[in-house]
This record gives sequence, structure tokens and C-alpha cells, in this order.
Amino acid sequence: MITRRSALLAASGLALLAAAGAAGPARAAEQVVKIGIDASLTGGDAQSALLVKDGALLAIDEANAGHVVPGVKFEAMVLDDGTATAGQYDPAQGATNARKMVADHNVVAAVGPQMSGVGKAMAPILSWGDLATITPSSTNPDLTDPKFAQQYRPAGKPIYFRTVATDAFQGPNMANYFADTLKVKSVYILDDTGAYGEGLANAFQAQAEKKGIKVLGHDKLDPKAADYSAVLTKIKQLNPDSLYYGGVLQAGVKLAKQAYDILPHEMPKAGGDGLSGPEMLTAVGYPANEGWYSTNASPHVTEDPAAQAWVNRYKAKFNVLPDDYAITAYDATEVIIDAVRRVAATGKPVTRSAVRDAIQTGKVKTLQGVVSFDANGDIEDRVISIFQIHHDPAYPADDMIHQFKYIGVAPQS
Repeated sequence: MITRRSALLAASGLALLAAAGAAGPARAAEQVVKIGIDASLTGGDAQSALLVKDGALLAIDEANAGHVVPGVKFEAMVLDDGTATAGQYDPAQGATNARKMVADHNVVAAVGPQMSGVGKAMAPILSWGDLATITPSSTNPDLTDPKFAQQYRPAGKPIYFRTVATDAFQGPNMANYFADTLKVKSVYILDDTGAYGEGLANAFQAQAEKKGIKVLGHDKLDPKAADYSAVLTKIKQLNPDSLYYGGVLQAGVKLAKQAYDILPHEMPKAGGDGLSGPEMLTAVGYPANEGWYSTNASPHVTEDPAAQAWVNRYKAKFNVLPDDYAITAYDATEVIIDAVRRVAATGKPVTRSAVRDAIQTGKVKTLQGVVSFDANGDIEDRVISIFQIHHDPAYPADDMIHQFKYIGVAPQS
């Protein structure tokens, strides 16, 4: 059977690989190449983080089993940026993790982080360490905006790449859906004060106002607080048509539970990819989560027939169905592996700088399509996908594929 991986290798030139294996330097023949993996494995996003981590690990395992890069063995350095104190991602821990990656010279690139707040802490450290990372899910635009280059890439070259679009598309495109499809006339906006949540909510608000939606208010939630009833009661009294939340699951889970008790059930309620996690299914539960919309900053792939063999492999290995960010993590790792392959094929040492340059110039066929990056590290394909939770009792409660119903691609601005 011709697999997706063997087809990719054929397209890339098996002859080149054979030549590299025969003539490559002795140091490359025995080289251990490490790929860092940073995710928020402790706290409110832990279930989502496991899907991301396992997507990356699957790519590494398959590369080793298939001898994709002759003479190179890939290993993972898995690091957790979540802490019990924060109850979710912790930027300080992310900075510590970045220093650990930089200190290990066998780490030539990384996958992650999962969260933008961590990305802002990690990026300058990775820059000075000349270590490229590819995030499968952090979407704050500042990290790759050349206006902030001195802050997030102080050593010069872009080192922060993405296999997802940014909130410059995710927030506005969902505002378009509110206006054009849901026909809402007013909205109340909340965010969780994080770099991701604030940026997403502000981007949504700006486009909502352009589309003529009246913003009745914009409040901030303390993610560690237990009770949001006061702000939800205020929102109920203002009677908006809809609710939009920018943030991740530590506050999002509590918000969804309490909104069900206070706000009208028929009110459209939505958030970004910070809500696209199994915690919205398991921790919120039915029927409180019923009808909530969320977006992903990537194409929807898990139900694509072309990806079903991969979905089955993932399920067999980890005993859980993947989500689309498990795929973007797998694809991010595939891009790194392809970069290492191309560097090794030249006979030159597989260094961080060489791998970074190869990532920047790569055009890699992946599960989500061809992944390539612009000059700042942003993916060139910027699709935003919309989902809505509708409980299907025929499938497990935490089944991301069947409980988050795919609505379609969000209208672009």
C-alpha cells in the first residue's frame, strides 16, 4: 500500500536521500536529533494539551519507524508549561522550559507552545538561542508581527512559526459570522485577561462594530475566580442578542456552566479556539454546553476522508479521538522532520540555524494541505473553521469529532 508518507518521500526525491545516506558525514550517521514539545499539561487545558502532545509524538514515532532521515534518530523533549499555582498555562514556567530547550544542543527545533501568553515569554529566549519553534495553536498576532520584532525576535531572524492562522483572522471572521449568518444586532464581550483572550476579544469587537453590531459592554474575567454570576446577571439585564468570550478553558468552563443558569438558552454564545477542547464536553457537561460556538484557526481535517487512516492510527495508539489541533501539532512536527531531512540530504551538519532556514523555506505536504510560511513565520493558508456543540448520545461525551459539529469556514473579511 502506498502511504501518505511514502508518497511524500517519493515527491521529495528518494535518490537524494539515498545519496545523502551513502555519502553523509560520520557525525550525521549517529546523530540524535531532539524536538522540544511544550504544552499546558497541567491545569484547565490539560486534556487539550494531551491531544497536541500526542499529535507531535506520533509524528516522531512514525519518522523513526520509517527511517525518514537515514542515520538520524528523533527524540522528544516534552515540557509542561502549566502549573498548579496558575491553574492553567504559566508564562514563567514557559520561560524556564525555553531555557531548558536552548541549553540542550541536541534540540534543533520545537513544537509549541500551546498558548500565546507562554509564547510571549518563550519567544525572546528561543530567539537568542537560535531555536525555531512551530506552534500548533497559539494565535496572538503580536508574536509574528514585524512591529514587535525587537521584543519577540531580538536576535533577528523569525523563529516563531505557526501551523494555524492568527486572531487577526479568527476574531474578525467570527464577527462576520455573527453579523452575516446569525444576524445578531448586539453582543456582550468577555475575556480572561490573558494575551490570547484579550487579543481575540479585541479583534472580534473591532470587526463587530464595523459590521454594525452594537457592543453593549466588554468585561474581564478573573480566571481563578469561582463565581461569574454578577457579570452574567448584568449581561442578562442588558439583554444582548449574543455573548462572545475570548479566553481559554480555566475561565471558559465556569462561564459556560454559569451562563446556562443565568442567560437565555437560545442566546448565541461563542468563543475562539480556546474553547475548542474536550473540557467543554467533559467539564461543562450537557446540556450547559449545548449550542456553544467555537472556532479553530485551521482547516477542519479530522472528518476529511483523506485523513481517516491517520485518525485511526492516532486512536489506536492513544485510545482517544484527535481534534484538529492534534493534526496541526502533527503537521508542525512533520515540517521540522522535513527540514531536518533536507538539511541532512545536503551533507551539512543538522544545526539549529540550518533547520530554522529550512523551516522558513519549506513547502511541506501535510494532513491540512501544503504548509508554507511567510517572511514572519505565519502560515500562508489562513482558514478559520466554525463548530457548534450538539450532543450526540450515540458517541462518547468527550468525542471531539462528533460532539463539536462542523458548521463550515468562517466568512473572511
